Amino acid sequence: TEPRNRFSNFLLLGFTEDPDLQPLFFGLFLSLYLVTFAGNLAIILAIISDPHLHTPMYFFLSNLSFADIGFTSTTIPKIKVITYEGCIIQIFFFFVFGCLDILILSVMAYDRFVAICHPLHYMVIINPWVCGMLTLGSWCLSVTSSLLETLTVLRLSFCMNMKIPHFFCDLLEVLKLTCSDTLINNIVVYFVAIVLGVFPLFWIFFSYSQIFSSVLRISSARGKYKAFSTCGSHLFVVSLFYSTGLGVYLSSAVTSSSRTTLVASVMYTVVTPMLNPFIYSLRNRDMKGTLGRLLSRAPSLNDGIVVGLS
Repeated sequence: TEPRNRFSNFLLLGFTEDPDLQPLFFGLFLSLYLVTFAGNLAIILAIISDPHLHTPMYFFLSNLSFADIGFTSTTIPKIKVITYEGCIIQIFFFFVFGCLDILILSVMAYDRFVAICHPLHYMVIINPWVCGMLTLGSWCLSVTSSLLETLTVLRLSFCMNMKIPHFFCDLLEVLKLTCSDTLINNIVVYFVAIVLGVFPLFWIFFSYSQIFSSVLRISSARGKYKAFSTCGSHLFVVSLFYSTGLGVYLSSAVTSSSRTTLVASVMYTVVTPMLNPFIYSLRNRDMKGTLGRLLSRAPSLNDGIVVGLS
C-alpha cells in the first residue's frame, strides 16, 4: 500500500458506527464528563477555600484532581474526524496527564507511608519544599516521557487505512495503521510503561506493605480503623487505575482485540477519574464538611450575583 500524506485526517470509529446508537453514547459520555469535571473541580475548590485542608495530603489530592480533569478532557470522545496534528496533540496530553496520574498516586502513597510509619518526623520529611519538588518532578517526568512518545510518532508514515477503532487517538491503535517500522516506537512504549508504570506500582506495594505492618502494631481498634480508612480510598483508586490502564498496554502484546482494549480504556480514562471525587470525599469527614459548606454558599453567591446585576 502506498504511504499516505502524514497530514491526512484520521477517522475515529468510537463505540459504534450505527447512527441510531451514536446519540445515546454521546449523551452518556457527556454526562460522565460533566460529573467528572464538576466533582474534581469541587475537590480543588474545597481544598483551596479551607485553610484546614492546606496539608500535604490534600495538596497532592488537588493535583490528582487536576490531572483527572486534564486526562478526561483529553480522552473524552471527540468528533468522528480528527486531523493528524490534532491526533499528535491528543497523544501528547494523554501521556502527560496519564503519567502525572500515576506519579501523583505514587507520591500520595509515599505521603501516607511517612505519616503512618514515621508520624513524629512527618512535618520535617514532608515539608512544603519537598511537596513542591515531588509535584514538580512528577510534572517534569510526565512531560519528558510524553515528548519521547510523541516525537517517535512524527517519523511514521501512514497507509490508506486511516480508521482508528477507538474513541480517541490511542497510540497503540495509531501504530497499527503505519506503514513504517515501529520497532523504536514499541521499545519506547514499553520502556515508558515499565519506568512510569511498573516501578511506581512496586513502590506503592512496598509503601503499603510497610503501612499495613505498622497498622497491625497499633493497639487500639479505633487507631487501626482510622489508619485503614485513610489508606483504603487511595489503595482502591490505585487498584482500579492499574488493573485497567496498565492492563491495556500489557495485553496488547498478546491480543489484537480492539473491543477489549476499548472497554478497558473507558474504565481508566473515564470511570476512574469520575469515581475519584466520591471515593476520596465520602469516607473523609473533613472533605465532606468543606464540600457541604461550599455547596451551601453557592445559592447565596448566585443570589448576590443576581442582585448585583439588577
